Amino acid sequence: MTKKVVTLAHYYCQPEIQQMADKVGDSLELSLYAKECGADTIVFAGVRFMAETAKILNPNAEVILPDARSTCSLVTQTDVGALKAWREAHADHVHVSYINSSAEHKALSDWIVTSRNVDDIIAHLYAEGKKVIFSPDRNMGAYLNFQYDYGMPLWSAVCEVHDKFNQSALDEAFAAVVGAKYLIAHPESPLPVLQQADYVGSTSGMLNWVKSYAAEPDAVIFVATEDGILYNMGLARPDLDIRQAPIYAGCQCNSCPYMKMNTIEAVKRAQAGEGIRVDYLSAEQMEAARLPIERMLDFSKRYYQ
Repeated sequence: MTKKVVTLAHYYCQPEIQQMADKVGDSLELSLYAKECGADTIVFAGVRFMAETAKILNPNAEVILPDARSTCSLVTQTDVGALKAWREAHADHVHVSYINSSAEHKALSDWIVTSRNVDDIIAHLYAEGKKVIFSPDRNMGAYLNFQYDYGMPLWSAVCEVHDKFNQSALDEAFAAVVGAKYLIAHPESPLPVLQQADYVGSTSGMLNWVKSYAAEPDAVIFVATEDGILYNMGLARPDLDIRQAPIYAGCQCNSCPYMKMNTIEAVKRAQAGEGIRVDYLSAEQMEAARLPIERMLDFSKRYYQ
């Protein structure tokens, strides 16, 4: 019997990789699809924590990562032993972790969130009278604390791409534009950038903002996130002037180097059964990590469908 092979690609992959995929999306969309697609083999053109999440949700499926080096700075900047001690020091708090985290990290969490549902899930927990600690993304947590005055203790790791967006470079770019301009930003960006933004949201949220944009037709829309999504925005609204938000002079650091490791050749090899198999997680690790992910998915089904 022919095995069902499904290829998933994140929006931050290059356009030619997205065109090879059965499903393109953000972290939440791909998590839901991975769980429900019924694949025998999942080729995940993304980064390692995404492939691990697919394996956790589909323990019987073969999950292949095209390039073993495709990690994430939010993972590499987090020492799991220190994280465990931090969690134990806040034993009376609910530990909410961003999905951009390793399987070991997820196993130490009570809830997993994505940039699309983090506001709603943390608001839900506070409405229940819970106290929350948030990891690993310091910028995302700082924005939530600023926006809602939560005072959550935060872990201190950052996305090395989003963290390079800065207010002074944006001020210069805005000053050079005659006429209307807007900034939309991913919450992994630094707080001063997010405070300037007209919209802060997930990758899909920003894409939907662009799709539904109906204000000044000649406005410039700056996008503070990884440059891969500009391809999808351009396809959706070729009539708009959409630009990557600047970082600082001389730096071309707005591409995630790990996402770009998903080359055509690497994805083709993975589709043929070669590549890095996510077979190194123990049953105990996967079960501990699955529970907080399932809480998120159940919440998302109730509130977003």
